[in-house]
Amino acid sequence: MMAIKYICPHCHTVLGTIESDHVTDAQLGFHSLTPAERRDIIAYDLSGEVTVKVTCDYCAEALENNPELSLLVSPLQ
Repeated sequence: MMAIKYICPHCHTVLGTIESDHVTDAQLGFHSLTPAERRDIIAYDLSGEVTVKVTCDYCAEALENNPELSLLVSPLQ
């Protein structure tokens, strides 16, 4: 079974997991990403697990209110 894990790249909170062998890129919205976006957002490991980087609401709000945080490597850890 393939696992797709959604993780915030800033605070590393797991936002959710999908465990299914029957999910397509189109159902996940991956088909609308450019190749560069796919490389930046989606990571595949050897066991078949997929990790998708998605900014959580808390970090999105913090970055919106404090744009200078985006200049730091790990601003919200």
